Amino acid sequence: MEEQLKDIKMPKTKRGLITFNKIIKAAEKLFGTKGYYNSMINDIAYKAKVAPGTLYIYFPDKYTLYCYLLTQYNHHIREYISSRVKDCTTRKEQERVGLLAFLEVIKERPYMYNIIWESLYIDKNLFVDYYESFAKRYVRNIESSKANGEMKDFDSMLVSYVLMGISNFVGLKYVMFDESKKSSDIDLEKIADEVIEMLEKGIFK
Repeated sequence: MEEQLKDIKMPKTKRGLITFNKIIKAAEKLFGTKGYYNSMINDIAYKAKVAPGTLYIYFPDKYTLYCYLLTQYNHHIREYISSRVKDCTTRKEQERVGLLAFLEVIKERPYMYNIIWESLYIDKNLFVDYYESFAKRYVRNIESSKANGEMKDFDSMLVSYVLMGISNFVGLKYVMFDESKKSSDIDLEKIADEVIEMLEKGIFK
């Protein structure tokens, strides 16, 4: 993915930044609702209210624009979770707050799931890189927690994927599948509490 991002020309003026952001928002909406293959450059330009040629000022093609979106999601999710867990004093608290933060992010930007998961069919390497980059950072935190006695000595990479899997599928159910419910009907705090209780106590008798 890094190779594609080298070809992006970031805006250098305030006006350019406004146009750039309009393109990103339009692409996100179309990729999220119609899918990558059904969203053409002309469609994105029309949605962003710019000339089709304007997109090529910043992105050489649709694929590069898509890669940029994936990268931004990765950064945004990590930065938001980091900002939320920075004052947590235990690993258990970090996991709870981190899960809650993840659910809040995808609730705010529901197109994320469609766009991220479609990468598996656009270019499998994008999908693998997206989750592997998360896992590698997760492993460092898990290793630290194991060292100070807060987590048991299971394989750190396996633990990272177990925890990411929980977050992803809980998010699918309570944010994406139940998106028709009113926000007040979905208690994300309660969901995060119950997940942590299951992790702490186990589910087998």
